[in-house]
Amino acid sequence: MEKIAIMIGTISEWFWWDRLWLPGNLTWADLKDGEGFVYARASHLYATVPFAIVFLVVRYLFERLLATPLAALLGITEKPRYKVEHNAVLEHYFSTKSKHPRQADVDGLCKKCSWSSRKVERWFRRRRNQDRPGVLKKFREVSWRLVFYLTAFVGGIIALYDKPWFYNLREMWNGYPRQSMLDSQYWYYIVEMSFYLSLVLRITFDVKRKDFKEQIIHHWATLTLLAFSWCGNYIRVGTLVMLIHDSSDILLESAKIFNYAKWEKTCNGIFVVFAAVFIITRLIIFPFWIIHCTWVYPPDYYPPFFGYYFFNFMLVILLMLHTFWAFLILRMVKMFLFGSLTKDERSDNEEDDEEDGETSVTEDNDRHVKVTNGCGAGGGANHH
Repeated sequence: MEKIAIMIGTISEWFWWDRLWLPGNLTWADLKDGEGFVYARASHLYATVPFAIVFLVVRYLFERLLATPLAALLGITEKPRYKVEHNAVLEHYFSTKSKHPRQADVDGLCKKCSWSSRKVERWFRRRRNQDRPGVLKKFREVSWRLVFYLTAFVGGIIALYDKPWFYNLREMWNGYPRQSMLDSQYWYYIVEMSFYLSLVLRITFDVKRKDFKEQIIHHWATLTLLAFSWCGNYIRVGTLVMLIHDSSDILLESAKIFNYAKWEKTCNGIFVVFAAVFIITRLIIFPFWIIHCTWVYPPDYYPPFFGYYFFNFMLVILLMLHTFWAFLILRMVKMFLFGSLTKDERSDNEEDDEEDGETSVTEDNDRHVKVTNGCGAGGGANHH
């Protein structure tokens, strides 16, 4: 036990080495509260765990007490699901090999089951549809995120509108890292980090889209960036990054809500505005204002150190994810302008079963079918 304690102490001492987190002329002893200064502490981040649990409870109540009645008011209902008949051979293939059998495999399964090719293909369509989330589940999740992003954005504006660094980015580094933390900054950070932590805790239960891996990377990159910026006292720039991201997410979730409610013109209009705001905030303001501010200005105030490079590295990872999602958004806008927009290309939507008269939707593996609804309402930008 003594050796383990020594090892943990050594790792902790190395992890919190001053040279990793602070400019060369400062130590942690220089960032002690006093003389009207209050600094962020790593121990403050423990508060995000109980707050994340609170978010999960509030979300559960919101989805059932508010989102569900709202869905009914908007006429959003689940389509009837066709339950497949039990077939051990097909179920084994579905579970262990592939949910999308090739034609040669379909022929082989037909012989084993003594079924026609059409019947086997219909079984796999219906079996895939059984595992897909219904529109009501999607609506609940989107409604919850919309409420949070709207509240967080308004709260961010209130916290930042009277701050000098909101208008002059060079003000971000005046006195760094001896910058006192404000109450508004504290709660803005804790609330945002708690929300994203709650998303991570729920990610295996929420709707899984085709960019599932990118979402996981995005969530963890965001939490890492926020935690590091907190400990390294990059709080001023961190609040601006959160505000920029929340601005476009409000429009994205709004477009999705109207998409599920089948308000096509409203959805289309919001989606176009969202695409413009996303490009402006994520691909113009974020790299050419925010990253420029964190990369170019700091060396004028202190020598570059590990934290400086690591913080900018995490911002570049976010920028790469923005570029990936911007590509999807622009492709959807292109299809929208030429009248051939499909549904959200990230979504795992229900497939058409012609005999049952279900609505035609997008299929996986690039087998896209045109739909009457013109709003794609997506692009992966709903998580920062």
